[in-house]
Formats: sequence, C-alpha cells, structure tokens
Amino acid sequence: MIIAFLALALLTFSPQSVETAFNGNKGALVVLGASGEKVFLYNPKGCEELLPPCSTFKIWNSAIGLEEGIVSDPDAAFWKWDGEKRWLAAWNKDQTMRSAFAASCVPAYQALARKTGAERMAKYLHKISYGNENISSGIDVFWLPAPDRKPLLISPMHQAKLIAQLVNRQMPFSPHTFAVLKDVMKARQTERGILYGKTGTGEIELGVNICWYVGYVESAGKAYPFACVLKGKGITGLDTRTAVEKIFTQAGLL
Repeated sequence: MIIAFLALALLTFSPQSVETAFNGNKGALVVLGASGEKVFLYNPKGCEELLPPCSTFKIWNSAIGLEEGIVSDPDAAFWKWDGEKRWLAAWNKDQTMRSAFAASCVPAYQALARKTGAERMAKYLHKISYGNENISSGIDVFWLPAPDRKPLLISPMHQAKLIAQLVNRQMPFSPHTFAVLKDVMKARQTERGILYGKTGTGEIELGVNICWYVGYVESAGKAYPFACVLKGKGITGLDTRTAVEKIFTQAGLL
C-alpha cells in the first residue's frame, strides 16, 4: 500500500489510524481543505481510481431535483411507496427527501431521476463536470454498478473536489438548493464538529463490494471535504462511514 501524508498544523491524521479504521479492508481516503488543497491522502493510486459512485450520487440527484423544482421541501411528499416489498424495510413506505436520503432509498431516487429526465441530467453532469458524465446505461440506473452496463465513473479525488466546490457554493445551484442539501446531508454533531455525508454500496465483482462515504466535516470554523472508499466482502457504506468517523475523531475534528 502506497501512502502519502500531508500534514496541517493541529491535525493528527495518520496512516496508522486509517489502517486501523479500515479493519483489514483495502481502500482510499482523500481529505481536502475548503479551498481544495490536499490535507491528507491514503493510497494515492486508489484516490484516482475510477469507480461507480453508487448511492453517493444521491447528493447530486437531490441537488438537481431541487434546482429544477421537482422537489422543494425536504420534509414534503417525495415518493409514494408503490406497494412492492423490497429487501430493506425502510424503503417500504412513503418517503420525504430527508427520509429517502437517510435510508438511501434507491426506488425513490430512481423515480426522481426519471422525473429529471436524461436531457436535464446530462446538462447538469456536464455543468459540474461529474466524473465521466456517462448516463448511457439508463436514466434510473446509470450510477449503479452491474455486469451488463457501463456506469457513471468517478474517482475519490474527484468526489472530494466536487464537495469542496459545493461547500464554497461554486456550483450552478441556488441558495435554497445549497441550504436544503446541507440540511439533509447532516449526519452527526459533536462538541468538536459536524459531519455531513452520504454512503454508497455496490457489488463490483462476485461477493466484493465497493463502499463509499463522501461529504465534509465542519470543525473550528473550517470545512474539510472528503471521499473514502473501501473494497471487501460483506461490507457496506455504513462500514465506511464508521471508519471515517473513527479517523476524524482521531484527527480531532469530531
């Protein structure tokens, strides 16, 4: 494993804390400053690997839906359950954007993508330069990995840089969109900081998952955009979020 470590004063990121938090899984971690400068990299080669974003794309699916007026209130009706029993019980009910984001409700966000449509979706992905901008595999599946499709691809480094632009409001979105997105992304608050983010999980080969956590931490008046991805058997995005929380706690940000 190749490791690069770029220290900023008062922060205590370490390769050892990352390896402990990753719990034997392969992975990569990018932490940036609010202006996009590199603060910490773990596995630089992995930080540049192109991967399907899985449900981390819900950050941008939400932003586009908000910007286009398809949804305006995070607590208003967002998706009416179609009655189909799915594997995750939290999906088997009507959803608001807040609940759908928290539960990572795939059918709700597939419905939002269909309402957005391919033309508008492609326009926004080009505007924000999201990954390879490939939505050719279908408007409601393009962010999800599968053997029979060529999905949207993006690297952890690119994910973190887009979050930095989001934090700095350097995106083609309104103040309302920024405010609602920040609200639904809020995941945890401690005395030291606030964590915002989104998980994502997908199977890239038989029995092996890629598991993302992408977002930012606000601490001591500063923002730290990040993207973390793990690869392993039997793991999920929640495992990656747990690893990130351990790393940021060790670093003094949470």
